Amino acid sequence: MPAPNWTHLIRFIAVEDNQIHLGQVDASTYPDVGLSTFKGEKIVAKLVTGTIFDGVVTDKELTVAHLLSPIAMDEVPIIRCLGLNYKDHAREASMPIPNEPVLFIKPRTALNGPYPAKINIPKIAQDGTSDYEAEMVVIISKSGRDIPKERALEYVLGYTASNDVSARAQQFKNSQWCFSKGLDGSAPLGPTLVSPEAIGDPHKLQIQAILNDAVVQDSNTKEMIFGIEETIAFLSQGTTLERGTVIMTGTGPGIGAMRNPKIVLQDGDDMRVYMDKIGTLINTVWYE
Repeated sequence: MPAPNWTHLIRFIAVEDNQIHLGQVDASTYPDVGLSTFKGEKIVAKLVTGTIFDGVVTDKELTVAHLLSPIAMDEVPIIRCLGLNYKDHAREASMPIPNEPVLFIKPRTALNGPYPAKINIPKIAQDGTSDYEAEMVVIISKSGRDIPKERALEYVLGYTASNDVSARAQQFKNSQWCFSKGLDGSAPLGPTLVSPEAIGDPHKLQIQAILNDAVVQDSNTKEMIFGIEETIAFLSQGTTLERGTVIMTGTGPGIGAMRNPKIVLQDGDDMRVYMDKIGTLINTVWYE
């Protein structure tokens, strides 16, 4: 399969034909596609033909009507997630640094998109414990098993931002987090998928959560306990990481459940995740 040649990929509905397309945005013209979309600015993208895994940038231009998650649900076999993976978050939680990654899974039905998509909070989570977690995401470019650490970055398609929306009351009822963190729409991704070449070192990126204009999380990927290479190598031990696997890499300090007083996602809240070189993932919270 030929390697894709995009650097800043979006998936969107076009004004011209109302169809879903892949596109390349010029990062110098649109340094933050998420904010530009939210402000209603005109965004023009170069059409990318093929899939996200082998896409080729063309000269044809289309206008963005509606941003979508950079990867479609049917391209994602599973969402693999790390908990307690930031040193500053472990200090905040007064928990020891783990010796091995703390892991859980979200189903692909948790996948959600950037604005205008909303974070939908179902009835079971409308109990005053609905929470946010700003995270960097890695998407796997090709299937692999027993991937050595020194070759792990060969399996990275790109990086994007995400929000690990969590139902804390359900989470704290047991040691398995798949249900409490796997609700529909609980993994918004976006706004862009940025290639490894354009990101550079993925362990030097500021990441923030911004709730109703207040910065509630402010960390840096250098705080990761298990970096990208180590995470991919660990997850692939005896386990096939399929192409399209989404890996959520953990969150920094400042989550609502750890605050005093606690912060809860409320109906109508403006929830954002900002990441260096990726942009701002914006969602409004909606109580079903």
